[in-house]
Amino acid sequence: MLDAQKVSMELIEVLREIVARVRTGSPDLADQVRRAATSVALNLAEGTRRQGRDKKRVYRIAAAEAEELKTALAVAAAWGDVEAAQVAAALALAERLGAMTYRLAR
Repeated sequence: MLDAQKVSMELIEVLREIVARVRTGSPDLADQVRRAATSVALNLAEGTRRQGRDKKRVYRIAAAEAEELKTALAVAAAWGDVEAAQVAAALALAERLGAMTYRLAR
């Protein structure tokens, strides 16, 4: 398992409570957070079995999903569904994960 995969699982665990809170005010946004985080994890796993440009493509998708996740969390905080402090740890993990997936894609 890649280190990035481990971080993605850690991020999903941190997101469980956040998604539950966001769901009360913005169910569609909560679903988007969940889908983006899941996509990062699944694309990282898929990339371990791919080769060449195809491998880099799925890692680029994972990096883009990590970026989408960061924005979704910021949007949730901006709408007041969660406090910025509540998403700080998740944002830090998503930032770390985005950097890791970006490096994998290069």
